[in-house]
Amino acid sequence: MDDNYQTYLNRVARMTLPEAYRSQVQHIQESYKFQPSGESRAAAPFPGYTLITPTADEDSDNAAFYATLQAYQQEVLQLPGNQDLIVPLPPGSFHLTLADLIWDSAYHHACEKNPEFDQQLHSCITETFQQYQESLTQESQAIVWQMLGLVIMPRAIGVCLVPKDESCYEQILKFRRTIYQNPKLIALGVEQHYHFTAHVTLGYFGDIPPDLERINLANSLSELNEKWMFSMPDISIHRVELRKFDDMTRYYRESDWPSLEF
Repeated sequence: MDDNYQTYLNRVARMTLPEAYRSQVQHIQESYKFQPSGESRAAAPFPGYTLITPTADEDSDNAAFYATLQAYQQEVLQLPGNQDLIVPLPPGSFHLTLADLIWDSAYHHACEKNPEFDQQLHSCITETFQQYQESLTQESQAIVWQMLGLVIMPRAIGVCLVPKDESCYEQILKFRRTIYQNPKLIALGVEQHYHFTAHVTLGYFGDIPPDLERINLANSLSELNEKWMFSMPDISIHRVELRKFDDMTRYYRESDWPSLEF
């Protein structure tokens, strides 16, 4: 289901072009993951499991990457006319998702159907990580990706990433195939829903005023991209962890939950 290397590069490159922004801002929607609460918005319940890199507040190896991303987030939030348009995520929760597992209604249904779902999922992920680790060779190189630019999604805004080279891309694809083609995980209800688009979410769309100057917003985003063009940071993907979330602001784990070192 995931793209080959060249197709991926072409697809994400198009997503960061000015004409893409002008098109995408026409279709943004309020995110149901954050609901009005008094004069602001609060994270709505949205439970599930995911496989991600360590969150920014626990990833000292990529401290420079996340510090730059936090500065970029502040610039996005200061765009003219933003006001309550974008609900920012806590910078400490920034991360790169390598494989979504299960969430929201599908997770609720799985737990109702199978009281041992969490335990079985943990066990399956542990086995899968072991299988993947055994398939690695001594020659496996460091996995490095680079920020390409801002990306506008229907309900969120973030930065998308491209691999340093084809090997960095293929190693992540191999990992994803190991997850999504595992019969035991499939039996638990884990399935692939999306093509892989490496990104770090900066915030979700909140109040979208009817008179939003969408073209001005698109132009401002394009200008930010041009400003950042010569200082795009790298992220080293060295570890992936099973993490649980109750909403979109915190991803947590216990010390004995499965993890994998690349």
